[in-house]
Amino acid sequence: MRSNASTGILNRRQRLWAWAGFLVTALMAPVAARLSDDASWLFSLCVSALVASVILIDDRSRRPVTNPGSE
Repeated sequence: MRSNASTGILNRRQRLWAWAGFLVTALMAPVAARLSDDASWLFSLCVSALVASVILIDDRSRRPVTNPGSE
């Protein structure tokens, strides 16, 4: 049985959807910038940055806590 410290904040399915959402919005930003005259493409960029930070937080919470001072 795995401990709660190594499971992260997202389960496997949520993590997969987070990666898919990140890739879609990250790829959509330059396409929207090319096709539109206004700055609405920045919304896609902000959403992809938000999803990326959630993925990074999940990665960090999955790592085991180590104390370098004690052996």
